[in-house]
Amino acid sequence: MPESTGVRDEAGYRPLMFSIAYGMTGSVGDAEDIVQDAFLGLTRAHQAGTAIAAPKAYLTTAVTRLGINHLSSARVRRETYVGSWLPEPVVVTTDRPGPAEHAELADSLSMAFLVLLEALSPVERAVFMLREVFGYAYPDVARTTGKTEANCRQIFARARKRIAAGGQDADSAPPPARRAEGEELARRFFEAAEGGDMDALLGMLAPDVVFHGDGGGKARANRNPVTDPQRVGRLLVGGIRRVRGLGAARRPAWVNGRPGAVTYDSEGRVASVIELDIADGVIRALHSVSNPDKLGHLGPVSDMARLPERG
Repeated sequence: MPESTGVRDEAGYRPLMFSIAYGMTGSVGDAEDIVQDAFLGLTRAHQAGTAIAAPKAYLTTAVTRLGINHLSSARVRRETYVGSWLPEPVVVTTDRPGPAEHAELADSLSMAFLVLLEALSPVERAVFMLREVFGYAYPDVARTTGKTEANCRQIFARARKRIAAGGQDADSAPPPARRAEGEELARRFFEAAEGGDMDALLGMLAPDVVFHGDGGGKARANRNPVTDPQRVGRLLVGGIRRVRGLGAARRPAWVNGRPGAVTYDSEGRVASVIELDIADGVIRALHSVSNPDKLGHLGPVSDMARLPERG
């Protein structure tokens, strides 16, 4: 069935285009800019009288190639990043949903998955994501990336091997918890952390749980992942006690398609975001972002966790 070129139909592609751009960049702001540029190009084509028979394919190609260019220029910055790198969180609060393009973000784009994609080259990332996450056929992936179909198959196979080398096989990864199940476990988990109930916390953490913190050298965060359940529990309890003593409050949220929470300071400014990776009834990983540069899209940012400037 041919695609409509109506403006209303084209606007309906925004959620998908945002997901592709965000999957490529790991940045909400950059993804929004890329999508805006892609739609601007489509508008200019219409104004010039150019017939766009397949606007979805046009937009997918524009977003993907802009994402590849962005990654190529950002790679040096990633290599010099202070501490663990995590993507900017996509947050949908339970009481105040975000824009449609954020709310409809593909569940596959969890923080853990986006971190794994960092091991890929920009083209590998584009091919792998279009094929694995969004289900594009190889001919479509080839047209989008400007590669041959045979080359895309080789790139995809190579990307899968690199992902597996990072400790994750896309086919063997446990499925995420159902939304209701995940929200209930998250509720009990945060209540136990706030109450200092270590026994309850340890009962909800997987034996191989990993805590990742991203402060970017600008906010308090462990520079290396924390792997022992006891250490993770103590880190959480201590951190929550400290911020609650400063008048902070937690609000449940859905973060990158996973249950989590946003912490606000006493003035209602965003201090941090945490995502819980839940599977098989336990928390397998936690990803916490406190780098102020990665929270601005959520509203005014707190200086509660900010490290003092060096003189």
